[in-house]
Amino acid sequence: MEFIYVLLALALAVGAYFLFLRKKEEPALPPREAPAPTSGRAKAAPEPTATKPESLKAKGPESAAASAHLEPSAEPQPEARPSRPAPPSRREAAAARAPEAAPVAPKPRDVSGLRRGLAKSREAEGFFGRLRALFVGKKELSADLVAQIEEVLLTSDVGVDTTAVLLEHVKATLAKNELSDAEAVWAELRAQCLKILEGSSGALELGAKPTVVLMVGVNGAGKTTTIGKLATKLNASGKKCVLAAGDTFRAAAVQQLVVWGERVGCEVVRGKDGGDPGSVVFDAIKRAQEVGADVVLADTAGRLHTKSNLMSEMKKIAKTAEKALPGAPHEILLVVDSTNGQNAFAQAKEFKEALPLTGIVLTKLDGTAKGGVVLGVANGLRVPVRYVGLGERPDDLHEFSAEDFVEALLGRESSEAH
Repeated sequence: MEFIYVLLALALAVGAYFLFLRKKEEPALPPREAPAPTSGRAKAAPEPTATKPESLKAKGPESAAASAHLEPSAEPQPEARPSRPAPPSRREAAAARAPEAAPVAPKPRDVSGLRRGLAKSREAEGFFGRLRALFVGKKELSADLVAQIEEVLLTSDVGVDTTAVLLEHVKATLAKNELSDAEAVWAELRAQCLKILEGSSGALELGAKPTVVLMVGVNGAGKTTTIGKLATKLNASGKKCVLAAGDTFRAAAVQQLVVWGERVGCEVVRGKDGGDPGSVVFDAIKRAQEVGADVVLADTAGRLHTKSNLMSEMKKIAKTAEKALPGAPHEILLVVDSTNGQNAFAQAKEFKEALPLTGIVLTKLDGTAKGGVVLGVANGLRVPVRYVGLGERPDDLHEFSAEDFVEALLGRESSEAH
């Protein structure tokens, strides 16, 4: 029993000895600081200093350099470099490497259709043929060339005033010895014709909905047929049209317009025979507004340009259209028969004095050898040519282009160049 007590005492003594050694090896903990009294706002923490710890002071430069990335540096840092622009895309890079493309040459004008329509004017006895005969094969200018040109122009329905305008420039350039050969005179004539027709263009300006187009002209000029052809063109381009049979004095005109309407697929508004044409136009405009049509093409009875009472009635139709739709009619197109020659110009002049014409339609141009009437009308009235009729088919109504017309009428084909 005593032996057991001795062992327990020895064990306690050994345990106490090891506990004493462990406490001796542990470092003493620093005393805890008392917490700072809190006020309404916490004090800002002091910024870290750039002093190195003692452990690094004792070490060499190699150890300091190895640990530099762990410490904040007191030296100013260089400014950040701007970001590099994004690299070009594949398309941009290919475009930069590709050589500059050569300018595309303009495509030659295809005026074969116009040339066929102006065939009579281009024949030997026509306007173009007679002018061409003055120049072909000549290297030098003859003294009477100007007189010969004047004769051709006057007898081709170009008109006195327009002929004077054309010859004035030719004479002036000849006097200055600027035109030394026939080819140069020919080019000068073409340039002056183009200048006279400058500003003429086709294509109706469809600014309003519906755009109201009033067709006027003398009997037999081709107003009803022109309306049918124009409706065909507009319908093919996706425009919805309503036709107004305003020629109430001629039953055949109403029936002709109805046939065109059925052929093209356009609604036709008609009135009683001998009724008020203004009311027909009024009803057609209102109907177009109901169905959402784009264009109203209004036919009118033929008016003799020498009858003032008939011309006054045309003004009433225009005023009635404005009552139905403010601003209407937006286009007043004068339809002129090209085969009437200088009489066509006299008719156009009277209509211009009575109505604010916006354009001219020259019909039956394929039936005359005097294609110069286009120059006379455009120069004398100062009203743009909008369309020319060159045949009976619906697609024979052409939007007028000054460049194409001059090329078709006065341009030389490849076989004629030499």
